[in-house]
Amino acid sequence: MARIAGVEIPSNKKIWVALTYIYGIGRTLSYKILREAKISPEVLAKDLTPEQINTLKEIIEKNYKIEGELRREKMQNIKRLKDIGCWRGIRHIKGLPVRGQTTRRNSRTVRGNVRRTVTSGRRPPPSPT
Repeated sequence: MARIAGVEIPSNKKIWVALTYIYGIGRTLSYKILREAKISPEVLAKDLTPEQINTLKEIIEKNYKIEGELRREKMQNIKRLKDIGCWRGIRHIKGLPVRGQTTRRNSRTVRGNVRRTVTSGRRPPPSPT
């Protein structure tokens, strides 16, 4: 297994898929990095030479925010929104959808799959014994 940016990438997968295991690198960015490094996307990760791995490391570390740095920046952005008290920040604080989705029906994933149903308020009559 090769270690790039502190992440063990799987050796039995194609390199374009293996790069997506790094937080902050998706499919498009993976192809872009491989094009820049002049490596075929179809090569298995275990077939890479040490020079190719070093090239990938250099390109990724110089040009892109990944892993801890990206997570830290995301958390700082959310903290800033909360501190200034804007609408999005308040939604983050309350744990509700931030990007304008309706909450009447389908916000269960954000709210933690809470199933609150309202009944008529009347209890059923006791069954005869």
